[in-house]
Amino acid sequence: MLVLLPPSEGKAASGRGAALKPESLSLPGLAEAREAVLAELVDLCSGDEDKAREVLGLSEGLRGEVAKNAELRTAGARPAGEIYTGVLYDALGLASLDAAAKRRAAASLLVFSGLWGAVRVTDRIPSYRCSMGVKLPGLGALSAHWRAAMAEVLPEAAGNGLVLDLRSAAYAAAWKPKGEVAARTATVRVLHAPTRKVVSHFNKATKGRIVRSLLTAGAAPEDPAELVEALRDLGYEVEAAAPARAGTAWALDVLVDEVH
Repeated sequence: MLVLLPPSEGKAASGRGAALKPESLSLPGLAEAREAVLAELVDLCSGDEDKAREVLGLSEGLRGEVAKNAELRTAGARPAGEIYTGVLYDALGLASLDAAAKRRAAASLLVFSGLWGAVRVTDRIPSYRCSMGVKLPGLGALSAHWRAAMAEVLPEAAGNGLVLDLRSAAYAAAWKPKGEVAARTATVRVLHAPTRKVVSHFNKATKGRIVRSLLTAGAAPEDPAELVEALRDLGYEVEAAAPARAGTAWALDVLVDEVH
């Protein structure tokens, strides 16, 4: 099972240990595309601070993020699972998983990123600020920049098993599973059962809890149909139907009564 996650807007501080080693990151087929983004981002943030804030969509209160980006090559690095914070990652609670569940997380979780493309939670990265919606002056829209490299690398990373896609729309734009990979991909919406509406906060929290439940239980669904059964066994209310067209992803709705 491969689980595709969005990053978090907010991030923990960089570590005090060794600096980033780009060659050590997972998915080495993304290395050239990563270097292009890293080089331009560092260059942008080492120059005109106001221009950098405008390009990155940062408020005055986030001015310090520009200086942080300028130091990306020398800042200390930490496992990505420690860098990403926020509602989904708080609910996922990687640090409190038992040893077996942590091994499953290391093998199955892939976090998408405007800067790195995609990383494993064990990859050591510095804290940064660069969303997938950014348009860098030299590279243009990052979602478009990543598509060719992702199309080469991600099908292999997906292997032959289930792909559980929990990304937001901005990050899903960087890679869309196709063909037989799409046929074994499941996307998830979290709906407030009484209103049938998506509410952002508990959408993220519930997705984090879903991943934690699967990791903790050692569930290993091999396709979307098995995922539906696994989630129901774990106590989730799930509605799903097989896609009408071949080569398209399953769409699962997880219904939640309480907003929390």
